[in-house]
Amino acid sequence: MYLKEIYRLIRSDYMRYIDTPKREKLEKSKFRLLSNILLCAMIAKNHCFAYSFYLRLSSRKNPFRLIAKWKHYRLSRKYGIQIPSSTRIGEGLYIGHGIGIVINGGSIIGKNCNIGQFLSIGTNKRTPAVIGDNVYIGPHVSIVEDVKIGNNVKIGAGTVVINDIPDNCTSVGNPNRIIRKEQV
Repeated sequence: MYLKEIYRLIRSDYMRYIDTPKREKLEKSKFRLLSNILLCAMIAKNHCFAYSFYLRLSSRKNPFRLIAKWKHYRLSRKYGIQIPSSTRIGEGLYIGHGIGIVINGGSIIGKNCNIGQFLSIGTNKRTPAVIGDNVYIGPHVSIVEDVKIGNNVKIGAGTVVINDIPDNCTSVGNPNRIIRKEQV
């Protein structure tokens, strides 16, 4: 049961890294998809996907957990990415340029979240951020304390998020302010 859920998460992460024509081909052949995922993770063809692969494997009980924890630790040190395996992250995580990312272990990140380089999600009071689904977080963003970010949100580069952001908005600035609210 654990391995099926881990595979589902890893598969959804991998699909975010490949282009649409290749995605359609791979969805037809499960063996080819699995071999591509393993090859991409083992040789670190894409270090951002490799990091999320080992993060997923190290976060739940499975036979590969010890090896995955070791590899997760090594990649964390190499690229300066600190995402604890206790962080709850939905399927489809996409790390744009994996370097200098620090995320609090109590944070909750929804499905299909894009994160950029030099992201910091922190807290001093044990009340980290809750991030919704389909969120784009640009480079050099700081998300501070007990902040709730809705679904379908875009956060611009260099934003310091100290206020909640409702669904379907674009937020920028220091401190953050909403510049666009999409109508759905």
